[in-house]
Amino acid sequence: MSNREAVFIDPTTDTKLKRGIFNAIIAPRPIGWISTVNSAGCANLAPFSYFNIVSNLPAILMFSCNTPEDRDAKDTLANVRLTGEFVFNLASGDLIEAMNETSTPVPHDVDEFEHVGLAKAASVNVDVPRVAASPCALECKVERIISFGGGDEGPQTNVTFGRVVGMHIASGFLDDHGHFDTIRARPVARLGGAEYSITDESFSLQRKFTRANEASY
Repeated sequence: MSNREAVFIDPTTDTKLKRGIFNAIIAPRPIGWISTVNSAGCANLAPFSYFNIVSNLPAILMFSCNTPEDRDAKDTLANVRLTGEFVFNLASGDLIEAMNETSTPVPHDVDEFEHVGLAKAASVNVDVPRVAASPCALECKVERIISFGGGDEGPQTNVTFGRVVGMHIASGFLDDHGHFDTIRARPVARLGGAEYSITDESFSLQRKFTRANEASY
């Protein structure tokens, strides 16, 4: 395999290119469609493209958001700091328009579920509603929130880690072996800029090592 010519970019100095190129390279990124509630019990629902699983034992996931220009923290972050709870809702292909609508800034006291016409469903172990139409929702308790950046490095970034304490899987999305049918769910992912993708096909690939040397992988 021949070597490709490459352009070198220093992200510490080339701030104009840094964000757009970085986002497009680390892709696809699953959408963290996060629901929370505020102190008055008003629900918030917002998508985050800085989102992923961290561990499956224990079951930990994370989402990250920057500090907005108009306030100290986005509503989602303010809510999880207050309540210590949130729900991840899988954004499936048929919900992509609703997911996108929930990214629109609205006042803190506006319920995004009602704003975009999404039905709620109750959770079991957290006091946060979930998207009733989503193929899967994961109830989470906040493990910790880590902040970095700020000052000369730009807006502060806050990463919320949550432990999964409950799972809701819609009828028809578990196969006969108890596996989640990801292809049927058609999850939405973020690419670069305003580009998105939908997972609607897959292939199998066997690993090239044995169980004996897996620990060193």
